[in-house]
Amino acid sequence: MKKKNYFYLAALSLAMTFSMGACSDNNDPNPDGGGKDPVNLDYSSENASAWGNYMYNVAMLLNDDATMLYNSWVTDYVDEQGSHGPYATIFKDQTAGAYQSPLSCIEEMIESGMWNIANEVGDAKIKDPYTKYTSGDKEGGLYAVESWYSWHSRDDYTNNIFSIRNTYYGRIDDNDVSKVDGNLSAFNSYKDFDDEGDIAEHSLSKLIASTNPDLDEEIKTLIFASAKAIQAIPQPFRNNIDSEESVAAMNTCMELANLLLNEVKPYVNQTFGDPEYDDDLDAIAEQFVDAVVLPTYKDLQEKNKLLLDAVNQFRQNPSNDNFEKACNLWITAREPWEKSEAFLIGPVANLGLDPNMDSWPLDQNGIVQVLNSQNWDDLEWSGNFDEEDEAIGAAQSVRGYHTLEYLLFKDGQPRTVDGAK
Repeated sequence: MKKKNYFYLAALSLAMTFSMGACSDNNDPNPDGGGKDPVNLDYSSENASAWGNYMYNVAMLLNDDATMLYNSWVTDYVDEQGSHGPYATIFKDQTAGAYQSPLSCIEEMIESGMWNIANEVGDAKIKDPYTKYTSGDKEGGLYAVESWYSWHSRDDYTNNIFSIRNTYYGRIDDNDVSKVDGNLSAFNSYKDFDDEGDIAEHSLSKLIASTNPDLDEEIKTLIFASAKAIQAIPQPFRNNIDSEESVAAMNTCMELANLLLNEVKPYVNQTFGDPEYDDDLDAIAEQFVDAVVLPTYKDLQEKNKLLLDAVNQFRQNPSNDNFEKACNLWITAREPWEKSEAFLIGPVANLGLDPNMDSWPLDQNGIVQVLNSQNWDDLEWSGNFDEEDEAIGAAQSVRGYHTLEYLLFKDGQPRTVDGAK
């Protein structure tokens, strides 16, 4: 998730009135009075054509971005120094840019990758809404919750933690989501959850365990505990921001983040900085790219193509069934994205693909303006990416997963075409 702070103030300026008690006591997911404001806008006969076209244009851009991201890793990427080549090669062989040694790759995996998303889940995705809500800014707290249109926040955050697990284990767990659906609380620890072979031989976990098994145990324990604590938050998170379970999840994720930054990274630097470990670190970097990054991005590309097809089917034949199919494929396409957030490095960051696909919060007023104007050029930008460029930010805040989520879901359920009949 690329958080757009400049929009946050705009979100708070929306003219909505509401009254709420404790968040966990309120079953109404809409913090407003039911007028024609952006939150309450519905699919109707007046906007049906524009609505379908908007969905299609957003899905098409998501598909394009997912394809560009995958191709940058496997085909060609131009770095800041003008060097060409697949980013996978740049990373594994340390041929350019910030990667001057195998150790620099491992440092990137730990700090820019695993720590970054553990900290974001704990400090931004959970703590930010909690702090605003409990300090009296209830509206601000509600609007700080990512993925609240679909009520998918909890699973998004869990998949973020699984992205840390995949990076640390050097392998993708192909059945973690099905195990979560079966009730994650049924597993006492990572030892019950993990299957034989989940941890690759050439992985950070195996390397650290070879010299400090207690530290490896602590890392694996906190990764699983973070996922389990997030899943324990009552659904939907936006109605339970101030719950004890939310606080527990926030604290556990922050504990994981602190461990990664303050203990794991220094330990790796001090223990494996000698050139005698270069071959081991090279093997870990190669395993990470080939077994985690590339399969995740390939899955992302393939599932976004299916999402685009489903959205196009809805555009051509609007129906409740097709709304539901598109919603289901949005959730399916969302999974590999959230599982990539432990490696928001290289092209996804440098090309602006993260905010293209995952900016939050949205400019809901801007979305309505685009819906009315049908000026799809407002969704695009050109030139080199600059995260401080407000014009680029404005385009990114009316596209991506969450714009499509807004157009597909309401109150955690697929929208319907009933209002257009």
